[in-house]
Amino acid sequence: MGKKQQMQKLTPEQVKYQTLQQKHELKRPILINCLRAFWVGGVICAIGQAISYFYIYFFNFTEKTAGNPTVATMVFLSMLLTGFGIYDHIAQYGGAGTAVPVTGFGNAVISAAIEHKTEGFVLGVGGNMFKLAGSVILFGVFSAFVVALIKTILIQWGVL
Repeated sequence: MGKKQQMQKLTPEQVKYQTLQQKHELKRPILINCLRAFWVGGVICAIGQAISYFYIYFFNFTEKTAGNPTVATMVFLSMLLTGFGIYDHIAQYGGAGTAVPVTGFGNAVISAAIEHKTEGFVLGVGGNMFKLAGSVILFGVFSAFVVALIKTILIQWGVL
């Protein structure tokens, strides 16, 4: 249904309100928001790269094996910053730039836990912690299973 058709179904009072609301609506600075998201997401990724180099240099990990502790560290840091209320300020400024990296996953998990802590640890925190991130975990595990199954079949057929 087009905008014109929606306006025809409204009462004159509603049309008047719609035009008033559109006149006073703040215009979002889309370009600036995109640049902020790009910048903040880039800084988060640069921090992740620095942590990866830290594990490679000080703990003798390889580039392949440094990935897992780096991801765990980034998720932990985002959870810690969310717990102290700092990540929310960063997300307010950076928008989607904070949601796209793995830190957005940590933020989603801990935010739900903080929100429901008054309901108790089992039913509140435990029951609601993975509401937002549960689908990510589910589809991540399922897709990893499918990829591993395909790889196993290809190895058995001698393709890989």
